[in-house]
Amino acid sequence: MSEDNSWQPPRPCEAYRAEWKLCCSARHRLHYYYVHGERPACEQWRRDLVNCRDWEERRSAEAQRSLCESERARVQATRKHTLVWVLRQSPPADWHLPLAQDN
Repeated sequence: MSEDNSWQPPRPCEAYRAEWKLCCSARHRLHYYYVHGERPACEQWRRDLVNCRDWEERRSAEAQRSLCESERARVQATRKHTLVWVLRQSPPADWHLPLAQDN
């Protein structure tokens, strides 16, 4: 991260605004509460939007650093979830046989 004027935020500022607006919507809050049992944390999207606009207006090094850290944390959070199912490399040997009829 240098104070290079050619650096651009990882997403356009409009994307941060859209994510924040979606996060704050009543429908999203209701769905999130139903699924997770708690209200969604939308503050990071707002901070990212403010930092993105700060970068566009003043080329603030602090805003650049904050955006990079936020995106890095977001990527790490998506990588920590493991797959629920074990992926097969090939079908089972008996895939073509009829299924057992349990009556």
